[in-house]
Amino acid sequence: MNKRTVVNITISDDAEIAKLNKEYFDRDFPTDVLSFNIDQVLEDGNFYLGDIMINKDQAGRQASEYGNTLEQEISELVAHGMLHLLGVHHEGDDEHSVHGV
Repeated sequence: MNKRTVVNITISDDAEIAKLNKEYFDRDFPTDVLSFNIDQVLEDGNFYLGDIMINKDQAGRQASEYGNTLEQEISELVAHGMLHLLGVHHEGDDEHSVHGV
C-alpha cells in the first residue's frame, strides 16, 4: 500500500482567521493564511503534515491589489502555506510553532 502525506486546506473568512490569530498568536486581526504543523503518523500509516487556513476575504482584497483572480490568489496562498509546513519560514519565525502569515 502506498503511504500518503495529508494536508487539510480550509477556506475561511476574516472572522475565523482573526479568532485563530487571537488564540494562537495574541494578534487581534485577520491575516491571509495560517499554517499549523501537525507532523503526525496516522493510524493508517499516512503522514499528517498539517493544516492550512486560507482567508477568502483577504484573498479577495489581495487579488484586486495584485491583479490576480480570486482563484489565483487562493492558489498562491495555498502554496505559501505549504512552504511553511515544509519548513520555509519568515525571518524571525519560531520554526517549531504554528505560523501566522
